[in-house]
Amino acid sequence: MAAAATLTFHDTWRPRANPWAIAITVTLATFMEALDTSIANVAMPHIGGSLSASVDEATWVLTSYLVANAMVLPISGWIANRIGRKRFYMSCVFLFTVASLLCGLAPSLGMLVFFRILQGAAGGGLQPSEQSILADTFPPQKRSMAFAVYGVAVVMAPVLGPTVGGWIVDNYSWRWIFFLNIPVGVLSLYLSNRLVEDPPYLAEIRRRKEGIDYWGLGLLVVAIGALQIMLDKGQEDDWFSSRFIITLAVIAVIGLALFFWRELSVDHPVLDLRLFARRNVGTTQFVMFMVGVSLYSSTVLIPEFLQEIMGYSARQAGMAVSSGGLVLMLLFPVAGALAPKFDPRRLVSVGFVITTFGLWRMTTINLNISFGMAVSWRVFIALGLPFLFIPINTLCYSGIPQEKYNEVSGLTALMRNLGGSVGISFVTTLLARMTQKHLAMLIPNVTDGNPSFDRMRAGLAGAWKVRGVAAPDAMHHAGAQIYGMAQIQARLLAYVDVIWIMVCVTAILVPIPFLMKRPAKSAPVGVH
Repeated sequence: MAAAATLTFHDTWRPRANPWAIAITVTLATFMEALDTSIANVAMPHIGGSLSASVDEATWVLTSYLVANAMVLPISGWIANRIGRKRFYMSCVFLFTVASLLCGLAPSLGMLVFFRILQGAAGGGLQPSEQSILADTFPPQKRSMAFAVYGVAVVMAPVLGPTVGGWIVDNYSWRWIFFLNIPVGVLSLYLSNRLVEDPPYLAEIRRRKEGIDYWGLGLLVVAIGALQIMLDKGQEDDWFSSRFIITLAVIAVIGLALFFWRELSVDHPVLDLRLFARRNVGTTQFVMFMVGVSLYSSTVLIPEFLQEIMGYSARQAGMAVSSGGLVLMLLFPVAGALAPKFDPRRLVSVGFVITTFGLWRMTTINLNISFGMAVSWRVFIALGLPFLFIPINTLCYSGIPQEKYNEVSGLTALMRNLGGSVGISFVTTLLARMTQKHLAMLIPNVTDGNPSFDRMRAGLAGAWKVRGVAAPDAMHHAGAQIYGMAQIQARLLAYVDVIWIMVCVTAILVPIPFLMKRPAKSAPVGVH
């Protein structure tokens, strides 16, 4: 009887503040955290020059943030359960804000990387905390609209990051990329203290005073950290030809294996891996991983093509990608309103169909595309994201006890971020390998004795001679020009290959959502 009474109390609990005020409050800091995953990308040359470091050394500013972020994501639910979710969330906002100030004041690259680690660790607790706060604040039948607000933050922010960062760097200093977080963090702290509160079941969890699994905690942090560094630095170090990458891979594999064994054998694990045995949790985590792959890989492909092949500036390429953000702002509320009226599994399937179609449109990529065509690529891919993001976040809580909400939120955020890291590594590696393959096929056609090559070289050499270049030098310049054309064509063909692979991957995912159980329709609030 007592258990039944407790369950009824939990189901009918609602925060004192307006739920939408809470949703907007927790979205503020989450938006800034998600923005910081990409806003510094365009500032690497400026940071390196300012702090007397090479561009390769400066990329540790990005890597350190992502690694620290990934290490905290899976354990954020465990920490929130032990110290209280509101206390944990506000601690993360405070540390994120202070770390942002210190990043902006950093006198050296080493100090900047250290402060970025603190910033990333603090940011790792924000997304899962917001997601679980929304799951508790809103009844099941209203969660779709709440997750639409959350989706706007975590999907739009990484897309807008390069554009915002480019504008700040062009008009001010790279340090303002970090100073931008301070007023938002202060406002978020004030509002969170006034509006956010923990539901009663979290107080009951804290009163249990369960033991701390130090071994599981250590293994998870080390394994996830090694995996994230490997994914981020793999292509740069030529993957397994590097002893550093091999060492990271061994640490990640052994660490994860020991972690799985440990967590399945202790009474109070840091991360309840048995959740994956639930069909909806296991399937939604896989689908969210693939959403991360498709979202981040397409976000990388389009601007890289525009800058590398078409000669666009970073700001122009960023504008082409950011255009999808405007579509998302309009579509997320629409998808949130539609989600309760339809089978969420069908919406996820429709989302993958739209994403597949958007990627398929990119297979016509060529050297004559216009800026408008590049914008339409991103817009079409963005059309499918709300129909993926909102139903998945709704489905992952279906049939899950409330005391597991924090853990599920941390898992979901981790899988999306890991999917993004895998997607970016996958795309950049494939582009490099496919470029080498196509260049090797084209080079035999640009050698002496090929009539087409000889005619083109003679024509280009003539143009160089008109400019006053001596005949031997003119032939050399003409040959170099043709080789440059071959390199561009090889790179273009590599983009086509990679896009077709992404089309096939997303097409295969279309029926996957139907492996999930359809959630039961929720009773109206108050019936409990």
